[in-house]
Amino acid sequence: MSKTDHDALRDTAIAALSKRSRDVLRHVIEQYMESGEPVGSRTISRLDGVGLSPASIRNVMSDLEEVGLLFAPHASAGRLPTDLGMRLFVDGLLEVGRLTEEERADIESRCAAKGASPDRVLEQVSQSLAGLTRHAGLVVAPKTEAPLKHIEFVNLRPGRALVVLVFENGIVENRIIEVPLGIPTSALVEAGNYLTAKLVGRTIGEARDAITAELHLHRAQIDAVTRDLVSRGLAVWAGDGQQAPDSGALIIRGTAQLLDDVTAIEDLERVRRLFEALETKETMVRLLDLAQEANGVQIFIGAENDLFRNTGCSMILSPYKNSGEKVVGCIGVIGPRRMNYARIIPMVDYTAQVVGRLLG
Repeated sequence: MSKTDHDALRDTAIAALSKRSRDVLRHVIEQYMESGEPVGSRTISRLDGVGLSPASIRNVMSDLEEVGLLFAPHASAGRLPTDLGMRLFVDGLLEVGRLTEEERADIESRCAAKGASPDRVLEQVSQSLAGLTRHAGLVVAPKTEAPLKHIEFVNLRPGRALVVLVFENGIVENRIIEVPLGIPTSALVEAGNYLTAKLVGRTIGEARDAITAELHLHRAQIDAVTRDLVSRGLAVWAGDGQQAPDSGALIIRGTAQLLDDVTAIEDLERVRRLFEALETKETMVRLLDLAQEANGVQIFIGAENDLFRNTGCSMILSPYKNSGEKVVGCIGVIGPRRMNYARIIPMVDYTAQVVGRLLG
């Protein structure tokens, strides 16, 4: 179902609800978010300020079920919200909290990594989101588009070398790669000199294309060792050489915390398939496309997005921008449908702003 269809259904459902129905729906969802279990009419009737009998609440819950906002997993059980019910709650009934100054400072301190590379900053951001929200933190990192200024290979130990990539915008990237055993230091120096002479002023993508063309057309006399270093050095930074041109890296932390929220074997299998999908390059591009569709936080509940169909999971996603106000990546949180949206939405939103400042 398209987003437009969902919006139409949501608007129709909201218009059909009385204040009593909205209140009962809100109470059911809030109780579900706390317990993760079906909610019965007696539970709602015991809440402060409800003022309705269990029989009256059952009638309202039955009406909400008829319009597709609640469902009963078993004949004798209480009710659970549908994806549409959760969407109505998040869009129309949820009161999103505001971050305190202490919480803002905590997010900034967790994300800050003085002198660190962009990759390290984003790794820290993903880990921080997981720690703050107690769900899985997700970051789609952009590719670096700045031209290269200098390339150097440094011998670390037998079979290992450090690739130092210096970009014209001042960013320095360090990558450890595997090299043939017994390779002399002079060969590493020659490889660095060759690349610096040929590829300075080009982006990583342009550099890789240029050297590939050189190799294929035999326009340069390069020995086997240098060819190997070229291949490894450029591919390590840019991915596996097979990624879509507009994708970068996908960083996910806190997956164990997401798995803690599901207990049934079938739920674990669904979440396992979810993370397999998240690791594909196509998914990275899709997530970035989703972030570019809107400026603010976006929430995807259950089957609203094909990625989360039948997983029982939702995602809160927010884009971050570079200094030119261009969306270059996105961050988010993946958790169960009953995650604490009111608390997590402002955290994701503010963290995206912090990331934009750090990497802008």
